[in-house]
Amino acid sequence: MHSPMARPIFENRYDAGRKLAEKLVDYSSGSAVVLAIPNGGVAVALNVALALGADLDLIISRKIPLPLSPEGGFGSVTDDGTIILDETMVKKAGLNESQINYQVSQVRANIRHRSLLYHRDRRPVVVSGRTVIIVDDGLASGYTMRAAVTSVRHRNPEKVIVAVPVGPEQVVKEMESVADRVVSCAVGSMPRFYVADFYRYWHDMSDDEVLHCLDEWRMRRYQPKIEFSGENEGKGGKV
Repeated sequence: MHSPMARPIFENRYDAGRKLAEKLVDYSSGSAVVLAIPNGGVAVALNVALALGADLDLIISRKIPLPLSPEGGFGSVTDDGTIILDETMVKKAGLNESQINYQVSQVRANIRHRSLLYHRDRRPVVVSGRTVIIVDDGLASGYTMRAAVTSVRHRNPEKVIVAVPVGPEQVVKEMESVADRVVSCAVGSMPRFYVADFYRYWHDMSDDEVLHCLDEWRMRRYQPKIEFSGENEGKGGKV
């Protein structure tokens, strides 16, 4: 689906996960691994993993914020230390090595905290020799996903699939150069692209919601009949 203008096409992240799962039926043998990028990607990935009968785990990839404009970023860092910089933005912002290193160190500290919170005492899922599906709630610049793909490649998967409900057309095409396959429900081509515009109900997911999704997957993954999560979620509920 190509969307010439921003309009809601998903009720919430759970709905996006249901629709994305329909595009991933080729991987429903139960041998795939779904890696969610927190926070927002976890609610999407929950329904993908339940539908495919796949293992679910996290890959933490965080934006490196610009010093004077934290809403913007100049790359991403992952939980294994992989760094992908947007060199164009680095030059545009006039960042020196000291500024870059400081921002990266701050993000790494945040990642360490979140990794301890999310993983607790559990070991990461083994991905070597397996098809890995990396899920987020959408693409923007693509650097967070690009860093995640690069990180996962270090773990010797058989294939890496990028799966997102929506992303800018150009970024989706660029992602095809780093992943073995890119799956999306829709692409946008607006001059100013915002992932949230494609969701009717949207909010920043909390750490508690991330943990709830992981607990729900562990509780329901072996049920003989899988029902999707978030069927009745909407305004005022979890998204």
